[in-house]
Amino acid sequence: MLKQFIDAHVHLNTLSDAKMKLALERNVSFLSINTDIPFFQNLDEQEATVHALQKKYPDRILQITSFDTQYWNTDKWLPHALQQIKDGISRGAVGVKIWKNIGMDESVKDLDGNFVMLDDERFDPIYQYLIDNDILLIGHQGEPKNCWLPLNEMTVDSDRDYFSGHPEYHMYLHPEFPSYEKQMEARDNVLKKFPKLKYVGLHLFSMEWSIDEVAKRLDLYPNTKTDLAERICHVELQAKENWEKVRAFFIKYQDRIIYGTDVIDDGSMNDEELVARFESLWQHHYDFFATNKTLSAPEFKGSFKGLELPEEVVYKIFVQNAVDTYGFNINKSTN
Repeated sequence: MLKQFIDAHVHLNTLSDAKMKLALERNVSFLSINTDIPFFQNLDEQEATVHALQKKYPDRILQITSFDTQYWNTDKWLPHALQQIKDGISRGAVGVKIWKNIGMDESVKDLDGNFVMLDDERFDPIYQYLIDNDILLIGHQGEPKNCWLPLNEMTVDSDRDYFSGHPEYHMYLHPEFPSYEKQMEARDNVLKKFPKLKYVGLHLFSMEWSIDEVAKRLDLYPNTKTDLAERICHVELQAKENWEKVRAFFIKYQDRIIYGTDVIDDGSMNDEELVARFESLWQHHYDFFATNKTLSAPEFKGSFKGLELPEEVVYKIFVQNAVDTYGFNINKSTN
């Protein structure tokens, strides 16, 4: 394992010390991403939690801010959202997140009852503000493509298990919601309209099922990067089928891929479980990218070989790309 690395996609929503003591032991830094999720704390509380952790553990955490839709369809919405962004950045956030509720939440519709998508013109002032002020946008749009497939056609067991237990979120059962293709099209429309927007397409641009599709976006939109959070198993499945192709993808786009786990620290795991979760993911992911070990994953059956990427590529994915994108301050000599 690297002597120092960055987990650049987590949600640190409790003051628990366990994960921070682990971070100190393993020389890990975190990017905590505040998100307008109904079952999270509100955005102000998420920010306050991270600020408290930053004060106690300096130089270990950076934070992403966000905005909500509580005044949607009123004149208050845009000034409110812009003020949330300005406040978050002024208090140290290194970027802004836009979440999948845009396009997938029934509370975010227009006055005619239509779902509002990411390319709705009402968001344009926000995109332009971010460009004008050189502020990074990170986006989670849509869900894994499996969400729109029947259970028996899903590619990984983790999705199959989750959506069988949560049919309310299984879009295959809800054709009245915008399709997967519409979600991706709306995101791409924004990137076409605002080519100067600095953007990280989280979760492999929500195109985890095909590294070819991810590569197309990286080629089409040169100001974009992507992260791996909670989608590495989909890459492993593709490596099982075509190891050479997957390895070539990471070498070609080595400067634009950022490591993250998407671990949610919300109190649902006790300290021991949370530490074990981080440690197991970090080690498994390192083994996949850095070694040629024969591995298996709980999300699907069968084995696959680690990619054994060159050391400099591994370093970029686990460290340097997060430094360049989010502004982490790390000492390269420790690696």
